[in-house]
Amino acid sequence: MPNSKGYRAGTRHKYRRGFRQHGMPGLSTYLRTFKLGEYVDIIANSAIQKGLPYKVFHGTTGRVWAVTPRAIGVEILKTVKHRRFRKKLYVRIEHVRKSKCRDDFLKRVRKNQLLVQKAKKEKKKPQVPKRWPKQPREGEFVKFKKEQVKMLRPVKFELDF
Repeated sequence: MPNSKGYRAGTRHKYRRGFRQHGMPGLSTYLRTFKLGEYVDIIANSAIQKGLPYKVFHGTTGRVWAVTPRAIGVEILKTVKHRRFRKKLYVRIEHVRKSKCRDDFLKRVRKNQLLVQKAKKEKKKPQVPKRWPKQPREGEFVKFKKEQVKMLRPVKFELDF
C-alpha cells in the first residue's frame, strides 16, 4: 500500500537478505567482541525482529559508547536539514557489524610509523609519503610500421537531385 506508515513500511528491498543467506545468523555473530570507541555499521538483519533499529539508521556508521549483555549502544550523527545531531541508540548485536571505514587509515599509520622508525635508526629526517589522488596515465610512444597506417577521411558530401 503506498500510504502505509508502519514501522517497517518501505523496507522490502532495504531489509532483503542476500542469496543463500536467509535464516538465523551463525554463532560467530554472537561471539564478536565490541570495544568502546570502535566504529560499527548498523545493518538490520530482518530474520531477527528484536532490537531492530529504525529503517532510517540502516547503513549508518557510528561509534560504540556502551556495551550490554545483548546489545550495544551506538552513537551516530543524524542529519536533519542542514544540521547534524548526535543520537544514541541501543542496537542488538545481530544488527551491527564492525566497520571497515578506518582500515585504510590504520594501515597507513602503521606504514608511516615503520618509515619513521627506520629513519630514526639511520639518523635521517623521516620522509612520510603524502597521499595523492589518482593521477592521469603518463603518455606513451606507439611504434608502428608505415605500411600499417591508413589515413581516414570523411566522404565528400554531395547533393543529388
